[in-house]
Amino acid sequence: MKNWLPPTIKLALRKKRIPIFIFIVCAVLSCVLSFHKKHETAIMVMGGLLEAQCINCEEFLESNAVDFETYFRPSKLPVLNNKILSQEFLNENYDKKPEEISLPASLTDSPDNTILNYFSILRDAANPVVGRSAGCGTIGDAMAPYPISYQLLSAPFQKNLPYSDYVKTYENILHINLIKYHQVPMEAPQENMVRYFVEIETIEGSAKDTGVFAYYYGFIDLEKEENQYKIRDIHYFGENFLCAPYHGWQWEAEGNVQIRYGEWCKLIKGDIRKSQKDYTIRIEFDGTDGYQYCIVFFQLTNGTDLEVAQYRRISGGSWRPIFIDLEECLENNKKTLQ
Repeated sequence: MKNWLPPTIKLALRKKRIPIFIFIVCAVLSCVLSFHKKHETAIMVMGGLLEAQCINCEEFLESNAVDFETYFRPSKLPVLNNKILSQEFLNENYDKKPEEISLPASLTDSPDNTILNYFSILRDAANPVVGRSAGCGTIGDAMAPYPISYQLLSAPFQKNLPYSDYVKTYENILHINLIKYHQVPMEAPQENMVRYFVEIETIEGSAKDTGVFAYYYGFIDLEKEENQYKIRDIHYFGENFLCAPYHGWQWEAEGNVQIRYGEWCKLIKGDIRKSQKDYTIRIEFDGTDGYQYCIVFFQLTNGTDLEVAQYRRISGGSWRPIFIDLEECLENNKKTLQ
């Protein structure tokens, strides 16, 4: 299976002026991420490899017109992982090894069910560590849910992540709320594989004996195994609440599209069209090549807009997922300017 990363984004200084309402400054954002890190240097959290939201800014964002308060507010979205297993089921499987646990087929009979049940099982799990407190006495269901949730991982994933290591990735994670999930296209579609975007809200312990909220977004690949959808891969990205309000980077969907698809790829003809429903933002535009395009973003809890899909309208009016290499556009621009 080909590992996946969100497209690396770089902002280059343009020769001509950028409209002030789009960007006051152009910054450099370069995340060089690898899924093949050595085990001893990799940082894992909640069963997935944790990647940094890399931001390298050349300039400071000086606009006073932006409502920065957006970036300081926690999520007010409803909790979605509410398919809690019965206490009887937990009691029956208490202290069992993962391989001794038999799960109902209904938990993983569809990708949506797998996602919802996985995070529902983990919702009240807690793996506290010494020196970091956030509760009084036993927290939730303590360690009992971990062997159950582990059985929702595919066989190859379990082979790469033994159970003891899996539990360790949940250290200091004391509660999990799933607040967003949505299927997204894969850059290289594979048979029996689907990908989901998720955003989760966690409560974690601190050295100050108080719980703190932390937010992560990520991408989960699921593989169909004998009519059951098991989790094949997880990648999380920690959300930073003090970057966009203080530094200039491309956190806003409209400016993002104007710069990358307009300035870099010379693909935009006329004005762009923006629509938003809940946390999903659609930017549509007519292409200079005669096609129509739609770029989809999800708005994160920290207020930033994350690109998750690109579409081109084909004959008949339907949208087809595509992948435009924006780095190639940027490199071609550099060659043209030389």
